[in-house]
Amino acid sequence: QVQLVESGGGLVQAGGSLRLSCAASGSIFSINVMGWYRQAPGKQRDFVARIDSGGSTNYADSVKGRFAISRDNAKNTVYLQMNSLKPEDTAVYYCNADAYVYGVVHYARNYWGQGTQVTVSS
Repeated sequence: QVQLVESGGGLVQAGGSLRLSCAASGSIFSINVMGWYRQAPGKQRDFVARIDSGGSTNYADSVKGRFAISRDNAKNTVYLQMNSLKPEDTAVYYCNADAYVYGVVHYARNYWGQGTQVTVSS
């Protein structure tokens, strides 16, 4: 089993910055892809950014140029640096990962964190 724990959320003024962290723990053999998603009240959960084991990244158009995703494989941790924040960025941000666990290495399983609140004031 793999557990994902997000941290770093909070309240920030428009134009400010925030960095989110997501630490994976458990009997991890390896982690393939890690990413961030967000969901505002009453809305769908949307893709924000992802990064694979080789460091290749993808971003949603709405955050491209403002957000940056990175990972530390030794720590099994993924980060999301958020700059030039806007009120429309307000949402609960969720960490997601595809991971292999010891004893089950034939295929990767998908895991979600509990989320961290990000609120951007106008």
